[in-house]
Amino acid sequence: MTPAYDILYLENARSVMATMLDFAVYELKYDLTAFFDMFLKSDIVQRFERGESGIVAGKSGIELAYEVIEEIKGAVERIPVKSVMNRSEEYWTGWALAYYQWETGYSFSYIVERVPIKEIKALYSPYHEMDILQFVDKMNEFLSRTE
Repeated sequence: MTPAYDILYLENARSVMATMLDFAVYELKYDLTAFFDMFLKSDIVQRFERGESGIVAGKSGIELAYEVIEEIKGAVERIPVKSVMNRSEEYWTGWALAYYQWETGYSFSYIVERVPIKEIKALYSPYHEMDILQFVDKMNEFLSRTE
């Protein structure tokens, strides 16, 4: 499969996606699925999938979380940001999912239509301790069953 964009942006993209999901769930109090559905409906998703530098390298995950919400729901009150993000299951979900999308070039919509975001999160244990390529193999297995 062809990676979605240049590898130079990959680590930053993973961090941005991870922080965005963690912040949306723990600080903004969104349900993971509800927030990810908003992300999928936003214009930001396609820009992320293409690896647009202004999205995957030019903004923080916190900024993207607010942009997603503002695009879908309108203006939102911004809260003070804590300096440390959790290494939560949601953080790992974003980190792993961004890698999978980059590796395969599949759209996020295509991926989560076949493996819902909460099922991806459920892979946290044991996959957060493994090499990311084992997660990729597991996701490929799931997707091959649904095609």
